[in-house]
Amino acid sequence: MTATTVQPSESPESETLGAARKATIRAVDHLLSRQDEEGWWKGDLETNVTMDAEDLMLRQFLGIQDARVLDAAARHLRAEQGEDGTWATFHGGPPELSATVEAYVALRLAGDEPDASHMAAAAAWVRAEGGIARSRVFTRIWLALFGWWRWEDLPELPPEIIYFPKWLPLNIYDFGCWARQTIVPLTIVSAHRPVRPAPFPLDELHTDPRRPRPPRRPAPMASWDGAFQRLDRALHAYRKVAVGPLRRAALRSCARWIVERQENDGCWGGIQPPAVYSLIALHLLGYDLDHPVMRAGLASLDRFAVWREDGSRMIEACQSPVWDTCLATIALADAGLDPGHPALVRAADWMLAEQIDRPGDWSVRRPALPSGGWAFEFHNDNYPDIDDTAEVILALRRIEHPEPERIETAVRRGMRWTLGMQSKNGAWGAFDADNTSPLPNRLPFCDFGEVIDPPSADVTAHVVEMLAHEGRSYDARTRRGIAWLLAEQEPSGAWFGRWGTNYVYGTGSVVPALVAAGVPASHQAVRRAVRWLESVQNEDGGWGEDQRSYPDPEWTGRGASTASQTAWALLALLAAGERESKAAERGVDWLTVTQQADGSWDEPYFTGTGFPWDFSINYHLYRQVFPLTALGRFVHDEATGARPRRS
Repeated sequence: MTATTVQPSESPESETLGAARKATIRAVDHLLSRQDEEGWWKGDLETNVTMDAEDLMLRQFLGIQDARVLDAAARHLRAEQGEDGTWATFHGGPPELSATVEAYVALRLAGDEPDASHMAAAAAWVRAEGGIARSRVFTRIWLALFGWWRWEDLPELPPEIIYFPKWLPLNIYDFGCWARQTIVPLTIVSAHRPVRPAPFPLDELHTDPRRPRPPRRPAPMASWDGAFQRLDRALHAYRKVAVGPLRRAALRSCARWIVERQENDGCWGGIQPPAVYSLIALHLLGYDLDHPVMRAGLASLDRFAVWREDGSRMIEACQSPVWDTCLATIALADAGLDPGHPALVRAADWMLAEQIDRPGDWSVRRPALPSGGWAFEFHNDNYPDIDDTAEVILALRRIEHPEPERIETAVRRGMRWTLGMQSKNGAWGAFDADNTSPLPNRLPFCDFGEVIDPPSADVTAHVVEMLAHEGRSYDARTRRGIAWLLAEQEPSGAWFGRWGTNYVYGTGSVVPALVAAGVPASHQAVRRAVRWLESVQNEDGGWGEDQRSYPDPEWTGRGASTASQTAWALLALLAAGERESKAAERGVDWLTVTQQADGSWDEPYFTGTGFPWDFSINYHLYRQVFPLTALGRFVHDEATGARPRRS
């Protein structure tokens, strides 16, 4: 299946346009070659070595360690280790303490001795950074499972939280869905405080093995941190007097909550962290490894493993087939592939089958809203997300399907659900409406990243773009979304990127949405965005932004040029009417020059975001779909992509 249906222009063209046209055809062929027979696309989703380390520690805890898996995981861990003995959480990033501790422990499980040079270097660095005591709570929970850390020195998390009504602060629905799915099983683990025999000591990871838990000065009582630290002390005291029947009932309720949310393939929410903690929690409650829930859960974890030709094994934190498929569809359509091409029709059939028709946790705040969204993963019916739903609708509308009424019905249901998930401020979050409580992030337990799901500029932009293409530009709800986006623009002219890195992603999402919704390219917000993008363009013509832009403003818009981020900048420039500008020409030239012979691009850098700064993602298909989208729009002079087709 080739890109011969991408029609060339008969008019004279510049050298840049000619190169872009050839690059587009090569990229179309490459992307078509990667489609699964069932119609979907999926690239590897690369995060960091804590996924691999925790997979091995889970197997150690459950007594199911496998020599082949152990060896393959160790190969991957060693390959990811830096020359200084440490591990980072993204390509080219600084050493990270918790990742280094967990990777070190995993290699010890694999048989690497502490006096080996790579292990000694890692341990020395950990000690210099304050040792295990300075690692995050989640790392110390894993170590507590084997007696390497005391449960008494971890934040308390009572299972009785399951009974908090939704109007009470810190009820489980105040947390983002990813955090909620993790916290509920961890309340069971916290209540049981299990300890498995440690296979070896970890004295070398303490600054002083005789005093592994140096005291830390509490925060001032008048501060939020101080208040929650004292609340944690009260919860530790409550543990000693917790009423037996209430505690047992709470544990049963947590278990029921977990089992009810297991997906058909055995996973939980389509993501790895809730799965590992759910398996530990249920096992502590008496579910043996042959129980159907446990068997299915363990089997689902195996499907997160990517086995490589060198014999190594990487664990994906999540899988992204719906997201990858809708983005690939948009890219191919915007590149000029015939809208009735069999590859696009197959993609549509697969996406249509993935639409969710039952309520999920989002229904807690929207009980009367009919379902109709799409999730990110293969199996995650409980947590459809607004971002995927908007992009799937944009993708479906670009396809000439032999059964147009199916497209129309799906789009209508998806748009109704999306509109119903608008938050009070007029914007959209990823999974829930009005998930904005400031309290969960203050808990001592929650030091692993963002734990709430407030509206973001990138998700809101994708919804606004979808509504505009559905003829809803002047709907009051769309206008509220536009007003929110305009108010959220940074003084620099950029927009913050919640789910992609960072301001380049936010700006590349918002500008096309505003223009699609009728905001003129001459609007001051659009012009400010253009000036900002021009100001951060790299000398080589591309754009790049490092993950360090989240904690450090000095990194804003700075980083090595990448294919995906260059494409995001181009999408904004093209939407703003800058197709003939020098900045756009240089960006297109960078994409055509860096394209590989097979039509793909290489991108080792992490341009995706799970939690800003705390959890970074390298979506391996981003480097293919976004450059193709940008080149296609440049070649065909489409400011915001191929005009969606009405069924």
